[in-house]
Amino acid sequence: MTLYFLVKYLHVLGAIVILGTGTGIAFFMLMAHRTNDAEFIARTTSIVVIADAIFTLSAVILQPLTGGLLMMLSATSITERWLLASLALYAVAGLFWVPVVFMQIEMRDLARKAAEQRMALPERYFVLFRRWFAFGFPGFGVTMLILWLMIAKPF
Repeated sequence: MTLYFLVKYLHVLGAIVILGTGTGIAFFMLMAHRTNDAEFIARTTSIVVIADAIFTLSAVILQPLTGGLLMMLSATSITERWLLASLALYAVAGLFWVPVVFMQIEMRDLARKAAEQRMALPERYFVLFRRWFAFGFPGFGVTMLILWLMIAKPF
């Protein structure tokens, strides 16, 4: 096994983790939200915040590192259009993902408080959920486009 193959494997694995964790988190958050049960939502969002911190964040950090190493090992120029487009889209994905992390933390805290007080979820929770949901589409779509660019290298 060559170093290039190993780094490429880790790079693809990172993409899988980002997309898989994102899909799983979206599914579990949506299913919890649909119950309107503050205690269940609090437990679910607690796990989601942990999963994002462990899996998504580590993959997000490793992607540029393995990508940069792949560039060096393959003598790929940073000026290749598919790569420039991928890097720009990676930044766009980050602009959607970072706020989502803070939204999840706040939704968790609001759900915990509502559960502890045996109250209904506050309106702020629903505002955050709608925003979280809306941010997911472009964030996930851009990530899917990056994956396509990484594989197809169309230009």
